Amino acid sequence: MMDCISVETMRQSDAYTIAHFVPSLELMHRAAYGVFKAVNWQGSTAIVVGSGNNGGDGFALACILKEHGHHCGVFTLSDRLSQDSAYYAKLAREAGIDIRPFSPGCLQGYNIVVDCLLGTGFQGGLRGNYRSAIEAINASGSYVISVDINSGMSGDSGEAELAVISDLTVTIGYVKNGLITETAGNYIKKLVCADIGIVLIREEGKICIPDENLCSGYYPCPEWLDMNVIKVF
Repeated sequence: MMDCISVETMRQSDAYTIAHFVPSLELMHRAAYGVFKAVNWQGSTAIVVGSGNNGGDGFALACILKEHGHHCGVFTLSDRLSQDSAYYAKLAREAGIDIRPFSPGCLQGYNIVVDCLLGTGFQGGLRGNYRSAIEAINASGSYVISVDINSGMSGDSGEAELAVISDLTVTIGYVKNGLITETAGNYIKKLVCADIGIVLIREEGKICIPDENLCSGYYPCPEWLDMNVIKVF
């Protein structure tokens, strides 16, 4: 069985873990390493990052890819970064990783595109160039990976006016409720969870492979969810 939780429970669990057990920068590195472990990296990779901590996961991933000899470039949608994101952006620049603003056509020629635009806290409509970036990712023809959640999607309902369509989504910590809804299946081909050591403050729902003897009252496992968790720590 696998835990399935709300965005608010994820937020509180993350905050509790940072306050008592694991520094936020370490958790961000673990998240990025979980994504790294989930993928057979081939060719060149473009990482598209937003201003928040989801973007920080992208900068940290770029550093890991560089360390392992993989070519990657980072495309930014904002000059404003969260504190942790700015830390890994600085490391990426010091490592010589190509970082430039997102622009039309910038994703052409990349084998893999990583979506690190918007996290599970996203609400409301898409603003500014985020809409253009999502459209460009979907039109890229590359293998698309979304980190934590497909940008533009609600973490609680799976609903989206426009969202990234991924070949693989690597959700961090725990599966969020919206990722197993029927609607989410329109955007996700495969979903895997990376366990990075976040302490769950409360249990909510459980997912299991359908079995009438075990799963009464539990969520059935959607066809796109891989129940094998990636352990990072």
